[in-house]
Amino acid sequence: MARRNLKDARIIVTGASSGIGRALAIQLCQRGSHVLATARRIERLHALQDLCKSMPGKITILEGDLTNIPHRQQIVDQATSQWNALDVLINNAGAGAIGRFDGASSDRLRRVMEIDFFAPVELTRLCLPLLERGRKPAILNIGSVLSHRAVPNKSEYCAAKFAMRGWAESLRVELAAPRIEVLMLSPSTTRSEFLDALVDTKAEEKSTSVGSMLPERVAQLAISALVRSKREMILSLGGKSLVWAGRLFPRLTDRILGRFA
Repeated sequence: MARRNLKDARIIVTGASSGIGRALAIQLCQRGSHVLATARRIERLHALQDLCKSMPGKITILEGDLTNIPHRQQIVDQATSQWNALDVLINNAGAGAIGRFDGASSDRLRRVMEIDFFAPVELTRLCLPLLERGRKPAILNIGSVLSHRAVPNKSEYCAAKFAMRGWAESLRVELAAPRIEVLMLSPSTTRSEFLDALVDTKAEEKSTSVGSMLPERVAQLAISALVRSKREMILSLGGKSLVWAGRLFPRLTDRILGRFA
């Protein structure tokens, strides 16, 4: 399969103000891509835009909340007026929550599902006509290792990421005829601001994980997956170990994870 050329590629990146999204926007601009970067924090987007000015690619920024229907339409309208086509949609924006399910409100579940599942899915729906006009078009979903194996105290986040992965698998088959690739990247814990903005989570709740990865490294691997059309990739050794342990020794894995509940 021919590799994807990202020079002059027209790419939307959501959640671009920090973490993986910011790193993706920077590295794509370094490769000469045309990036439409969107996020809620306009001052962060302006700083990103200034940083990318001297790079081979071009960046346009758009402030807004992805869970807001008019903002999703605004993203598509901007891409249409600017390019009238789209080569890559990167669904990166997301949020998490920590705490037992029986101690949480239904609002927490709905909020996490809205941010991590419904918003990217509905943005994708709006982008499909643009992708059909793109060059070697692709949808890259930034998921999680927790879309393969759930853990305690993160039930809402796991549910949202499992939903995204299931939707992506179905969409991959549906879009085979128009030849729009659907790719899934599954990082483990990333050293970013993700854990600083948890939904409806008490201050004393902490995330239990083994090891972490810099967002720049995750972005590098994401771009590699995009270039090589890698349909699914679990990034870390710890993440792969968790997934395989859950598949091969489910009861033992449950008992070990239960210690953290």
